[in-house]
Amino acid sequence: MDIRHQIDASRMSSYQWLIIAVTTFLNALDGYDVLAMAFTATSVTKEFGLSGAQLGWLLSSGLIGMAVGSLVLGPFADRYGRRRILIVALAINALGLFLSTTANSAFELGLWRVVTGLGVGGILASATVITSEYASVRRRGMAISIFTAGYGVGATLGGMGATQLIPAFGWRSVFLTGGLLTLVAIALVVALMPESVDYLRARRPHNAVGQLQRIARRLRLEGDVELGPAPVSTGKQQGSVATLLSPRYRTASILLWISFFVIMFGFYFANSWTPRLLVESGMTEQQGIIGGLMLTMGGTFGSLLYGALTTRWDARLTLMAFTVLSAVTLVLFITTTSLPLLAFSSGVIVGMLVNGCIAGLYTVAPMTYEPGIRTTGVGWGIGVGRAGAILAPIAVGALLDSGWNPTQLYIGVALVVLLAAVALLRLRPYKEIGSPASHDSASTATTG
Repeated sequence: MDIRHQIDASRMSSYQWLIIAVTTFLNALDGYDVLAMAFTATSVTKEFGLSGAQLGWLLSSGLIGMAVGSLVLGPFADRYGRRRILIVALAINALGLFLSTTANSAFELGLWRVVTGLGVGGILASATVITSEYASVRRRGMAISIFTAGYGVGATLGGMGATQLIPAFGWRSVFLTGGLLTLVAIALVVALMPESVDYLRARRPHNAVGQLQRIARRLRLEGDVELGPAPVSTGKQQGSVATLLSPRYRTASILLWISFFVIMFGFYFANSWTPRLLVESGMTEQQGIIGGLMLTMGGTFGSLLYGALTTRWDARLTLMAFTVLSAVTLVLFITTTSLPLLAFSSGVIVGMLVNGCIAGLYTVAPMTYEPGIRTTGVGWGIGVGRAGAILAPIAVGALLDSGWNPTQLYIGVALVVLLAAVALLRLRPYKEIGSPASHDSASTATTG
């Protein structure tokens, strides 16, 4: 039995959905961890007497750590096992959160936020690939979209929890709660999460057949697992960053990095600057906050909408459509501020489309690369994307200071986001050489 083909073609089992549920919980922790600093910003500023610039660095420190974690831990996951590195990344994340509760200065807190981010970056790279690999071809887009929606759920529940925790126990309790939840996540991964099937097939560690046979039983797949020939590789070391820029993958990697960078740039621009820019456009402060919440509200639904659409249509083309529509609605959003109801309605749509783009990237990226470098490829895509996330608030702030108005900023970002559609136009999925079944499944996996 070819277990890869069986997973691709068979109906999703309850165990596969359980794996998706666990990875979605991990992504919810990502949403909680990323925004933990935002939740506690006011209290931390008061305790440490921070300037705006110092707070800005604290808010960016976690993102910097995430970029590095994705770039560094992704290749390790391809070499030593995605499940193993996922557990290591969770442990690093928990350590950073617990150490954040001991911070006595902004410098210490920033350092521990970088450590936390390192863990989050590694978690996201490994969990994205595992989610993709354990979903069937037909449900892959939906599975990744459910996984992506976890981010918004974690951020929303985290914000609600923070409003209760901070007045009662202080800002450190937010990080302590995150650390305890991460320990729960470690227990869930150890107890329930299998190793990546494609890692076992590509790297063939000791007792790979035995591990695959146990996985097949839990997936309710009948028959003896045959390891078969190893997937054809580029010939370079699996998990090597250099492979991403080899002749076979150079174009795909650059196109994917451009897509990640500009979509993450647009995502973090919209989520970071919307309340302030709406006020600059003439809305009240309360209306600005509501506008920001509309984006967040639409985000979770947008991820699920993207997944639902990929059960019928090509995932890459659906992502391109979401990208173009995101650019259009960004302009519509900022040009309708004189009509708050219309602006808030378009804000929900912006949130849906931009978050759908993130779900699309996580769907397309894993199947762009061969199994032996898949987490490396996804990790580097996410890392480059985080660079866009870090740059967006800084660049927009500088342009605002230089005299750009909100309408110009939104139109400029919309044009940047459109670059992703151009890049995606040429992106093609990985096709395993010499294996018709794998060829078809890989192609369909990326095209929905």
